[in-house]
Formats: sequence, C-alpha cells, structure tokens
Amino acid sequence: MANIIITGASSGIGFEAVLDLTANKDHQVIALARSADKLRKLHEIASSLNPDGGKLYPAQFDIVFDNYSDALLPFIRSKFEQVDILINNAGALIHKPFLETSMQDFAEMFQANFLGHVQMIQHIAPLMPSGGHIVNISSMGGFQGSAKFPGLSAYSASKGAMATLTECLAEEFNESGVRVNCLALGSSQTEMFETAFPDLQAGTQAFEMGRYLAEFAQNGHKYYNGKVLPVANTTP
Repeated sequence: MANIIITGASSGIGFEAVLDLTANKDHQVIALARSADKLRKLHEIASSLNPDGGKLYPAQFDIVFDNYSDALLPFIRSKFEQVDILINNAGALIHKPFLETSMQDFAEMFQANFLGHVQMIQHIAPLMPSGGHIVNISSMGGFQGSAKFPGLSAYSASKGAMATLTECLAEEFNESGVRVNCLALGSSQTEMFETAFPDLQAGTQAFEMGRYLAEFAQNGHKYYNGKVLPVANTTP
C-alpha cells in the first residue's frame, strides 16, 4: 500500500494517472487541482471504473497561492500518517513569441511550473519516510539537447528548472532515503498540447502517459535517483 499525493489531477496526464493509481485497492490517493468541478468528475469516474479500488481524496488546492500550513497539511494529516509518493504534475503553458512574452508571463510560468512545486516539496518532504519517491514532471521542451519550438521559451525554461532541481534534491535528500526523479514528457494528446499545437497530433494518448507515470511513481525509485529521464517516442 502507498499513500500518494498528485498535483494537477483535474485533466490530462494527471487525471489519467489518478485513475490508474486508484485501480490498486491498497493505495490511498490525494488528488489536488484548482478546479472543484473537474475533481468531482474525476471522483465519479474513478468510483465507477474501480468501485473496489483504492481510496481517493480529491482536494481543491492551488499550489502557488493557497495556504499549506493552515489548509493542505491538516488535510493530509487527517488522511495519511506519512506520504510515500509525491507526484508534482501541475503546470500551465503560455504560447507567445519570445519578444512578445512579458516579464509577467515569465513570472507566471515559473510560479506554476517551478515555484509551486518547490513549495510543495518543502512542505511534503518532511512527511516522507526512507524509500519515499518524489516524481517531478518536466517536458522534452526543457530537456537539454531536445528539439525546441517557437513560442514556448517561458514554458520550456520553467520546465528545465524542474530538471535541475531534481538533480539537486537527490543529493539533498540522499541521507533521508527519499528518492527524487524527473520525467521529461514528450507530446501527449491533452488540452495543454492542443492549446500549443492545435493542428498537430501528439505521439501518445493521455491515458498511455498517465499509466506510464503511475507505474514509474510506484517503482522508478528502485532503479533511479536524481535522474532526468526523457519519455518520448521521437528523436531528438
């Protein structure tokens, strides 16, 4: 049995990963997102697909602006004695040419895709035992040496920061036994992908990437620590 927290659970890959994780009746999952309506839909679908599955606790929470000490941590402690897996999946995307991208745009990208996860890790890591696993979700857009795309400079830079943070935290948490890895995901057919590339077909479906993420979160720490792993079916 694992106690799992996943952010960005209301749509796309996070949504699909929750469905896969709750298929295991022994898991307990706290699913965080900003949209209460989408979380209710997630709970309904998870309950219908896996009526005997694990326990799902949806919670409306903004990882950038909401209060951790007074809101999130008491909720977590009411459900879990410890947190075994933390999946930092929440994110946002701005698609603009670099010269039209404002400092506010860059700030929003780094808040949503980097600083919010920094806050989450700082509050959740003390609740994790040896053998715990933190999975940070980056993008091939933030993976060094991969193909880059016009209009995604702010998004890709913020995702690259997650990769570097992962390598640093693996060293920071080494003595505690908490493992930290990062998945640089390639294209998946999600709302975010369709916003950035409305005329393209992604390489994988959201449910396929969600299933991969769920499996890696449960078992990847047995083989990796401090690794930034590209998950894409194209080269570079």
